[in-house]
Amino acid sequence: MTDYHTPPGGLPPQSALHTGRAVFTDAYAVIPRGVLSDITASLLPGWEGTRAWILARPLSGFAETFAHYLMELAPGGGSATPEPDPEAQAALFVTGGELALRIDGATHRLIPGGFAWLPPGADWALTNAGDGPAHVHWLRKRWEPAPGLTPPAPLIASDADTAPMPMPGTDARWATTRFIDPTDLRFDMHLTIVTLQPGACIPFEETHVMEHGLYVLQGKGVYRLNRDWVEVEAGDYMWLRAFCPQACYAGGPEPFRYLLYKDVNRHPRLSGVGVGA
Repeated sequence: MTDYHTPPGGLPPQSALHTGRAVFTDAYAVIPRGVLSDITASLLPGWEGTRAWILARPLSGFAETFAHYLMELAPGGGSATPEPDPEAQAALFVTGGELALRIDGATHRLIPGGFAWLPPGADWALTNAGDGPAHVHWLRKRWEPAPGLTPPAPLIASDADTAPMPMPGTDARWATTRFIDPTDLRFDMHLTIVTLQPGACIPFEETHVMEHGLYVLQGKGVYRLNRDWVEVEAGDYMWLRAFCPQACYAGGPEPFRYLLYKDVNRHPRLSGVGVGA
């Protein structure tokens, strides 16, 4: 079974060195796993027995389409009214514990590797149904309407039951687990798992319009971000604005796996472009 990193919480000891790997630039940010301590967690209205590390949020001039939370729910904790924005869709990925997800009156059990996508306006609730803490990634994005398209129905899937799709010409050393059908234009975001075997690489600097949030679930690697090479490991988070060049090499001895968000399938907005011309 795949292990998914979850933050241990707590605080570094007074004897720890101050210098870390955290960096924020005009093209990308790296939030190392050691930053996810008690002091950086948030409490949220409508949630009981829950704290959240907010890893990304819309930020003018940076990444503007999404928010990424890493939630820790105590036994019995959760929310019957989790989403305050009726236009927001949700994607959930569980990394620890056992969660009960109620959608429109039906309850689904989510264990590590479990995935759910929820349309805007869905009636949903989330509760820790286990005896220990539960951890879940929660991605929020406003669903963008498009002519002839309506939001899909809720989707439940899992890492274990979704076959990875090998990238062409890589002998399956680079593969993507796609919970959402990439050809379904009703979806305007994807949440996938990228897996690179030790020594495998993304062999070119991807430079594209999609924004990214990347949480390293397992292993370690070296990532090319804009002009820099950055070493990352399980529990680290990378936040990339549009057009940030990116590539990577996977280290060993285990697979390098990360949870990847990107916005897709919509025309760029032209608001304000050429006004007065």
